[in-house]
Amino acid sequence: MKKINSICIIDDDPITVFGIQKMLGLVTDCKNINKFINGKDAIDGISSMLEKNTPLPQVIFLDINMPIMDGWQFLEEFIKLPITETVRVNIVTSSIDELDRKNWELYKSQTHHLITFNNKPIKKEEMQRITKVA
Repeated sequence: MKKINSICIIDDDPITVFGIQKMLGLVTDCKNINKFINGKDAIDGISSMLEKNTPLPQVIFLDINMPIMDGWQFLEEFIKLPITETVRVNIVTSSIDELDRKNWELYKSQTHHLITFNNKPIKKEEMQRITKVA
């Protein structure tokens, strides 16, 4: 089982959050899982981690459609943060909109972070693949 120090789940759907946590339990050993219900809370939380010099998430699961600050707005702010480590950001969505894939390509090209686009639901084999840390 893979050891990951910190994981962050950003999603406003409690069923999705529960499912991701359940799958993570099958493929990883991680005691520190932060959950946020929108991008604003997540940016504030990660910024606070930076300020306090606490471990940042190595893996992020990010929903696109959320209230207050959506996944794209989160990514816009996240890639501006002074994070030198490569964070694996897994976009997890049920969207089939081609614009979402184009946005993913855009953000992927603007950062050193590893950003992947994944459709819900996530299967165990996919979870093993998308939790590999750099």
